[in-house]
Amino acid sequence: MTFNWLKRYMPRGLYGRAALILILPVVALQLVVSVVFIQRHFEGVTEQMSREIAREINATLDPPRVTEPQLADALRLDFLPTSQDDIPAQNLRRWYDFSGIVVIRTLARDIIGFRRVHLVDDRTVLVWVQREAQPLLKIEFNRERASASNPHQLLVNMVVFGGLMTLIAYLYLRNQLRPITRLADAAEAFGRGRNVPYSPSGAVEVRAAGHAFLDMRARIERQIEQRTMMLSGVSHDLRTPLTRLRLGVSMLSDEDREPLERDIEDMQKLIDAFLDFARVNAESAQPQRTDIPDYVRAIVEDAKRSGIAVDLVEATGQGQILLRQTAMRRAIENLIGNAVRYGSRCEVSVVLTDKSLRIRVEDDGPGIPADDREAALRPFVRLDPARNQDKGSGVGLGLAIAADIARVHGGVLRLHTSTRLGGLRADIVVAR
Repeated sequence: MTFNWLKRYMPRGLYGRAALILILPVVALQLVVSVVFIQRHFEGVTEQMSREIAREINATLDPPRVTEPQLADALRLDFLPTSQDDIPAQNLRRWYDFSGIVVIRTLARDIIGFRRVHLVDDRTVLVWVQREAQPLLKIEFNRERASASNPHQLLVNMVVFGGLMTLIAYLYLRNQLRPITRLADAAEAFGRGRNVPYSPSGAVEVRAAGHAFLDMRARIERQIEQRTMMLSGVSHDLRTPLTRLRLGVSMLSDEDREPLERDIEDMQKLIDAFLDFARVNAESAQPQRTDIPDYVRAIVEDAKRSGIAVDLVEATGQGQILLRQTAMRRAIENLIGNAVRYGSRCEVSVVLTDKSLRIRVEDDGPGIPADDREAALRPFVRLDPARNQDKGSGVGLGLAIAADIARVHGGVLRLHTSTRLGGLRADIVVAR
């Protein structure tokens, strides 16, 4: 048996689920107590008491005792003057008087000559009785003789003390859940490239998870730092022999020098691109509050001043979002560079909502087939045979760097087919 259908109705948050686990047993317990105690105890007691008062009324009305005032006084029954017009059209009770249902049913069944009953309030009951060859009688007696007194007090006590216990349990549960939410916030911030202060607290299991997170974060940061230092050293060591090669090649004739210089230049670009890719996660600058869409508009204007055919065609929404400005600029410039490399036009749009930021770059080039889009985001993967034949090629890191920068911000880079220009559409989506 599966309960997958029930998941759509369950709370998604930890507090909501904890409250549900807390409230359901309390409500279920109160319902069980209400049914078992109130229905069985109060209904049984009320029926027994109503049956006894019905017997007393029958005994009083049996001839000739109806004329004996001593008997009526002993049974505490008051006979009031009445007439046929005084009889109500139906049995009367207040809508919330549930024990009155049992009283009315028992009196109507057991009193001989029963006509009507009116449960006026918590203190008074009026019964109209008329037997054959006898006048109409109106009998008044105390409600406490017909039903258990104050049955609502149990409900009031259950609701008050149940709510009080639920509140106390919720406050305690909130203190237990707060360390979990703090851990989740710290992990989410680290996933978006922010390092927020965090110290483990709470239960033993939560503390263990917190220490494991701190160890994991330290290992990741140490690994990134070591990788960056290693690549910086490799870059420094490679630049020296490349410089010597460039000097040595300059001594050759033009016919031999030009192809060797192109190879050296390609090696230099490869090293620079690889270092850019390696520096993404090691960006020293902390995220800053960035004005959108002014930030994207400035990048597009800088690209246009550099002679790139790019336009900002849409800017929806306005506000601030935390971004690593240098890294995000590199990602947008890479997407714009790819767009103009493989196409003749490039259009940029930015949409800021309450939940996310979306930066879109479109071109009119050949695009990327759907089957190759996942591979295009991997480092050093070049799809030139499928996408471009004559425009030169990079080293296969442009999209990989943009995708990695998006992940550093807790977002994603998505590739689709442009509906506006027919080429490639690249979306950087970052959650706020």
